[in-house]
Amino acid sequence: MAEAKQPYLNGAYYGPPIPPQNYHRPGRGSSCCGPCCLLSCLFKIIFTIVVIVGIIMLVAWLVLRPSKIKFYVVDASLTEFNLTGNNLSYDLAVNITVRNPNKRIGVYYDNIEARAYYDNILFGSTSLSPFYQGHKNTSMLNPAFQGESQMVLDSQAQSDFSTETSAGAYYVDVKLYLKVRFKVGAIKTSRVKPEVECDLKVPLVSNRNSAGGFSTTKCHFDF
Repeated sequence: MAEAKQPYLNGAYYGPPIPPQNYHRPGRGSSCCGPCCLLSCLFKIIFTIVVIVGIIMLVAWLVLRPSKIKFYVVDASLTEFNLTGNNLSYDLAVNITVRNPNKRIGVYYDNIEARAYYDNILFGSTSLSPFYQGHKNTSMLNPAFQGESQMVLDSQAQSDFSTETSAGAYYVDVKLYLKVRFKVGAIKTSRVKPEVECDLKVPLVSNRNSAGGFSTTKCHFDF
C-alpha cells in the first residue's frame, strides 16, 4: 500500500507520521429537521392560510356590504287578555315588517316559529309559511295568537298584571325563531338560526283611545 503523503512542514520534524487530514468546506446553509423547524413551518402555513382567508373575507365584505335584516312591529291588536285564576284567555294579532336592505343578498326563510310571552312565560305559538325574500325587499309577517293557556304568576307579576289591566295596556314579548339561508348569486349558505325579539306594549282594542294607540316598535335581530 502506498504511503500516505505527509503534509508540508516548515523545519525539521522528528515525530511519528501525521495522518492525512480531510478538510470539508462548510455549506452555505444547514437543513432543518428538528421539531422546532417543523413547528416553524407549521406556523408559517397557518399564518399564510389565515392571511388568505382574511383577504377573501375583506374582499367579500367590500363587494357585498352585508347589512342586518330589520324587523319592526308596525301594529298589534289585542282584543282579549283575561286572567282568571291561573288560566289566561288571549287574542293577539301582530303585523311585522321584514326589511332586507342588501343589494346582492337574498334570504330564504325556511322555518318561522312565532311565540308570545308574558312575564317570560310562553302563552301562545304559531308557525308561519316559509318564503324567499329578494334584494332590497320588504315583506310582511302576520302571526296571530288565540286561545287559552295555563299561566302561574308570582305575587309581583300578579301585581304588575293588575296595574296593566287598570292602564288598559300590557307588556308582551313576541319572539321569532328562524331557520334561514342566504343567497349570493348562485351560492346558498347553510342554515343559520337567528332569533328576533320584539318587546311590545299593546293596548286592548277597547282601550286604544284611553291608553293610547300602538307605537311602531323595532325588534332585536340576533344570530
